[in-house]
Amino acid sequence: MAKKGSRKNIGSDFFEQVYSVTRCIPHGRVTSYGAIARFIGAPGAARMVGWALNKSGGREPFIPAHRVVNRNGLLSGKSHFPGSDTMQEMLECEGVKVDDNCVENFEALFWDPSKELKPFS
Repeated sequence: MAKKGSRKNIGSDFFEQVYSVTRCIPHGRVTSYGAIARFIGAPGAARMVGWALNKSGGREPFIPAHRVVNRNGLLSGKSHFPGSDTMQEMLECEGVKVDDNCVENFEALFWDPSKELKPFS
């Protein structure tokens, strides 16, 4: 794993690392673009995480990009889903309540990969 604060992980395997972390987010939980970026050793790359998730549609195994929101719990990536309410509907099917495009009880539902996963080798 790259040293904290390093951008070494932004390269050919960056997207795959984003996808690996995203696949680990439990059903009914959410994380942020920044939390994923920090975990993979690229703390300033939250937007790049979003870009990777934008490109993840149709990949197998499924990548639950709907579980990734901004640092305030806002569904900032919803415009990249097929319908304007698709992201919210997917979260609500998992028991996550959303009001005005924001995850309710965000802090309680937040899943931090740095606390839940072992670093990539």
